[in-house]
Amino acid sequence: MVAPGRLAVSLLLPSLTLLVPHLSSSQDVASEPRSEQQLCALREHPTVAFEDLKPWVSNFTYPGARDFSQLALDPSRNQLIVGARNYLFRLSLANVSLLQATEWASNEDTRRSCQSKGKTEEECQNYVRVLIVTGRKVFMCGTNAFSPVCCSRQVGNLSRTIEKINGVARCPYDPRHNSTAVISSQGELYAATVIDFSGRDPAIYRSLGSGPPLRTAQYNSKWLNEPNFVAAYDIGLFAYFFLRENAGWQGGWEEDTWTTFMKARLNCSRPGEVPFYYNELQSAFHLPEQDLIYGVFTTNVNSIAASAVCAFNLSAISQAFNGPFRYQENPRAAWLPIANPIPNFQCGTLPEMGPNENLTERSLQDAQRLFLMSEAVQPVTPEPCVTQDSVRFSHLVVDLVQAKDTLYHVLYIGTESGTILKALSTASRSLRGCYLEELHVLPPGRREPLRSLRILHSARALFVGLNEGVLRVPLERCTAYRSQGACLGARDPYCGWDGKQQRCSTLEDSSNMSLWTQNITACPVRNMTQDGGFGPWSPWQPCEHLDGDNSGSCLCRARSCDSPRPRCGGLDCLGPAIHIANCSRNGAWTPWSSWAQCSTSCGIGFQVRQRSCSNPAPRHGGRICVGKSREERFCNENTACPVPIFWASWGSWTKCSSNCGGGVQSRRRLCENGNSCPGCGVVRAGPGTLVEELLRSGSASPHTVSGGWAAWGPWSSCSRDCELGFRVRKRTCTNPEPRNGGLPCVGDAAEYQDCNPQTCPVRGAWSCWTSWSPCSASCGGGHYQRTRSCSSPAPSPGEDICLGLHTEEALCATQACPEGWSLWSEWSPCSEDGAQSRSRSCEDLIPGPSTCPGNSSQSRPCPYSEIPVILPASSVEEAAGCGGFSLIHLVATGVSCFLGSGLLTLAVYLSCQHCQRQSQESTLVHPATPNHLHYKGGGTPKNEKYTPMEFKTLNKNNLIPDDRANFYPLQQTNVYTTTYYPSPLNKQSFRPEASPGQRCFPNS
Repeated sequence: MVAPGRLAVSLLLPSLTLLVPHLSSSQDVASEPRSEQQLCALREHPTVAFEDLKPWVSNFTYPGARDFSQLALDPSRNQLIVGARNYLFRLSLANVSLLQATEWASNEDTRRSCQSKGKTEEECQNYVRVLIVTGRKVFMCGTNAFSPVCCSRQVGNLSRTIEKINGVARCPYDPRHNSTAVISSQGELYAATVIDFSGRDPAIYRSLGSGPPLRTAQYNSKWLNEPNFVAAYDIGLFAYFFLRENAGWQGGWEEDTWTTFMKARLNCSRPGEVPFYYNELQSAFHLPEQDLIYGVFTTNVNSIAASAVCAFNLSAISQAFNGPFRYQENPRAAWLPIANPIPNFQCGTLPEMGPNENLTERSLQDAQRLFLMSEAVQPVTPEPCVTQDSVRFSHLVVDLVQAKDTLYHVLYIGTESGTILKALSTASRSLRGCYLEELHVLPPGRREPLRSLRILHSARALFVGLNEGVLRVPLERCTAYRSQGACLGARDPYCGWDGKQQRCSTLEDSSNMSLWTQNITACPVRNMTQDGGFGPWSPWQPCEHLDGDNSGSCLCRARSCDSPRPRCGGLDCLGPAIHIANCSRNGAWTPWSSWAQCSTSCGIGFQVRQRSCSNPAPRHGGRICVGKSREERFCNENTACPVPIFWASWGSWTKCSSNCGGGVQSRRRLCENGNSCPGCGVVRAGPGTLVEELLRSGSASPHTVSGGWAAWGPWSSCSRDCELGFRVRKRTCTNPEPRNGGLPCVGDAAEYQDCNPQTCPVRGAWSCWTSWSPCSASCGGGHYQRTRSCSSPAPSPGEDICLGLHTEEALCATQACPEGWSLWSEWSPCSEDGAQSRSRSCEDLIPGPSTCPGNSSQSRPCPYSEIPVILPASSVEEAAGCGGFSLIHLVATGVSCFLGSGLLTLAVYLSCQHCQRQSQESTLVHPATPNHLHYKGGGTPKNEKYTPMEFKTLNKNNLIPDDRANFYPLQQTNVYTTTYYPSPLNKQSFRPEASPGQRCFPNS
């Protein structure tokens, strides 16, 4: 098929339906359980567990986003463009941190229409399936709920759409269909996908270029037969498409039914007396520095799982396409080799004039009959670079690593279980198929295939697309090897031991290359020594415990040392295997405290001692302590207080000693409990004198009084407003007070009582501030913010709420954006003055004198064909005044029109004569039958109901109308779709460096 400006070449692989009975000897007999001794003797490749790899990996997820299947690297802007379901992201290449997130979802009407056609809600979303960075734009296509749509957006601002076009024939309807696309250096989009709702019309479609759209034949299995498109590359003068196709086999290999346009089989097989072929191409990777194509191949889905990686030279691919074809005369005939009528074809090398200037119809027929290349594309080495049984590979990227002595090809292979194999591709037999390590990028217990795998050589990083996020994995982790033995034993081409710095480093980081050593002489072997690890805790269960005479119930859980078990001399698990909690315990008294001091210094008093129920305190349903927490006893019973000495009350006055003339009266008092009372015991009174007589007496008349409690005082206020406080009231031993050796009051002088048991109301308090959000703009002034909530704790109803702000904002990225101008607008229509204008705006949030240099508008003279026509005026004077026309101008115009019409008439006449002769020749070559190559008279064979020599006009060929303004419709009624092959051509080898050169545009 000739695509103007580019020749589309398909590299295909057949899908065999044969069941291969033998894969390897290890799979003939079911593997028996190995003993620990046999297990320790195994030689397996090293693995890096998820927990060990986690510190090296950067992870990005986004709420609600799924299917991170499209990754486009943009190293010049240090960003990764990601297409997920309903979302577009710009991430930093350094750590996949979010730079911008833009929602790109289908509208409600489109989703409703999709579901009305029988599709599920999961299917009726917008899945991004094409994502290509071209200059300052990003071209992307999405399924859009089974209504494909494409658009171009600014690479630095994904929310700004530059152009929106129809996505049919550029993006599949169903997200489960495979597709691939590439944009050439001329801006032409080559897309390989299915282009109808049911997925029955596969096509390789060209659009967006300067020429008209072009596609493969519709509903023709001889062109594309249920293909699965894998990859597409723009290499040199050709666009290469890699796909696997469902091919029908009518017997053995010699009866191959390949009839697709210029199709060559990639041969990836294990050599032997009966070669074992890997028939399913899963992934391809172009290594331009070495002119190599690496491919991942697997067995059929319904066969035993096995995978391989093969490498192919571009020269071998060119050789296969320049070699002979295989041709089948009719469906019952054998396939026979036939010479290539134009070997070593190079687009752009055909001479414009020469003996092959006029190609015959026979050449066109040969080109239509010959599709399948006779020879398969052979790999670089007879054996695959890597093979693996019982595993299916899915993705592949390759890195070139300059070691100390040689250049290594390091393969990173994604598997359907979600791991990444790091392997070597080398000609050395001792290192062939070496696995350096296996990276577990998913947590234990989680298995899912990788959605995409990209490599950035300059940053030495892998970018892995998963269903729920994107990972950035470094290609080298030399600092993880702490000893010389571990560093050299890893056999990693990236790493070597620096003898001067005594550390493992890369070649670039070594202090002295002469002291930097490597030992890549054999495949690395996994250390089978494994320390034990505890598994998960079992659920909590009731259990009993015994503690001397006490017993109670507890909650217990256990774990086993089986994740993994220690083996090959590994250490046992460290830590407890049983966890006991919430054990019920009965309360017990503490020892009694010492007796307090006696309440009196003499006479009967009392002493107090106390204990508490805290040895241990009752918990988790245990019994409380039985008994008193306070004891009292009398004291000083035998210690009498000394008797007080005091005067008794005065007695009555005696009768006067004389009736007249002056007499004397006296009165007496007694000294109780002794005779040492101060003062006089007798007082005499006479006229004007006072006589006292002291009478001493040793007699005593004691009177004992015991104490009595006064009334209780009022209750004090509660010690707490809530959550159970206490209050107290007191009484005094003053009713009466004990005296003369009387007994003190018996009982407590204070009484305590619980109060306010209700729950305390909760006053609100702020939580901690969240982290600052990413800046809303990368330049020109943006803001980031952080928030907090009144939830630590949340206030009770009716209580005070938190005071203060719940959101804080701050300015960021205030530097001016480079080239802050927006894109220029379209040129305006021509004005009457013959000028066009366009404008642009400064998009900086904080414009300044240096942010947007240059003018905001431009003007230019209109092109000659776009200058508005000035109608002539009604008179010569008006014409001269308006447009400057004169009689001379009118005469010149008339003469020009006359000469032009004469030339045009002559050209039409000559063209008609030429077409008449060509039609006569065509009648001789093209019989008037529906299919002149395979016409059988009354009927048309199955799969031959098509006209291979010609397409109908554009509107009948089911080409998708291009939405761009540079779409050019075809002018011919019959458009031939094969190359015009001249007989002689200089033999030239494949030259990838010829890509920037001239592209051929042969007539169609």
